[in-house]
Amino acid sequence: MTSHKPVRLLTPDEAADFLSVSPRTIKRLVSDGSLPAIKVRNSMRFRLQDLEMYIARSRWS
Repeated sequence: MTSHKPVRLLTPDEAADFLSVSPRTIKRLVSDGSLPAIKVRNSMRFRLQDLEMYIARSRWS
């Protein structure tokens, strides 16, 4: 039997707050393929791990 760690999914507003951008920017990043999103029914959700990876890929140096 494997243990499954619960995954906290963030809403677009929560993801925008985490990245200090607007919800519109979040939706644009998803549209252009820069940020992965999870579809839950008709809602867009984000894994914290994906947001952290986006930050790591987006460094100036």
